[in-house]
Amino acid sequence: MSRRQPADEGRSVPLTAGPRWYRRRIRTLGPVFGMIPMVVLGAIALAAMWLADGRASGLIGLFFGATAAPGLLVAGAPFGDESTYPLAVLASVPFWLLLGFVAAWRATRRPIASWNDYSRELLYLTAAVAVGVSIALVVSAQVVGRSLVL
Repeated sequence: MSRRQPADEGRSVPLTAGPRWYRRRIRTLGPVFGMIPMVVLGAIALAAMWLADGRASGLIGLFFGATAAPGLLVAGAPFGDESTYPLAVLASVPFWLLLGFVAAWRATRRPIASWNDYSRELLYLTAAVAVGVSIALVVSAQVVGRSLVL
């Protein structure tokens, strides 16, 4: 006689130490995991700049680089002095830690929170940064009157 398994048995994973422990874990590790988009987008920007030498790769590198490190826009990228770029990238780290904290806080407002909730909130915040960066790049190109990529 075969025993029938419930339909949702394989879909949910039980919490290790309860909902409070899980929420506290998301709130504790959330800011650190907020750095993941910065690292991924920065790697894409570096790969685009190193692997190709053209207008499209320049635009991809600029967009993803400025999204990964919004401090580059404050430092005047792509028109500013390149010696300030490493400091601008370093100054973007607290920004992404703050976004990770906000995403963790928003994801754990409900009694039962999961890492899926956290990743969804972080995705929304990262998309907002990308939209802001694209607007800033378009406005800066219009104000300066030069092409972003020569």
